[in-house]
Amino acid sequence: MKYFLVIFSVLFLSCNQNKSAEENPVCEKPTEDLQMYKASEMAILMEQMYVHNKQLREKIIKKDSLGEMPNYFLNISKAKMTKGKERDDFFNIKADYFLKTQTEIYGSKNKEKSYNTMVDACISCHEVKCGGPIDRIKKLYIK
Repeated sequence: MKYFLVIFSVLFLSCNQNKSAEENPVCEKPTEDLQMYKASEMAILMEQMYVHNKQLREKIIKKDSLGEMPNYFLNISKAKMTKGKERDDFFNIKADYFLKTQTEIYGSKNKEKSYNTMVDACISCHEVKCGGPIDRIKKLYIK
């Protein structure tokens, strides 16, 4: 802890001296304005669906009542995509399949199997469109 305070004090004092940024690179100011990341409608929707399905997973494991699929899931067909991504035929086919598998969970006799099929549907799209969240999606599986 003492070392942290010493290092912090040195940096603080060196930044407070009247030196130019060229002489003191630790205190250098960014050359560009920083911009806050703004999630697209699709990214927000995917996050909402993830949270819902995580809760749904727990209900299935506990054999609780599932209720109904939220209507906002249907927005997958119209939500504005993340910049640089496009809604093409592949995406539309996968989105329709996802909705089908998600819907089937609620009336299925084998909810675990139906649920895992829905997770497979998510992964099959993300393998092509946006691979970043695949590891997180895999955690949704019921084993």
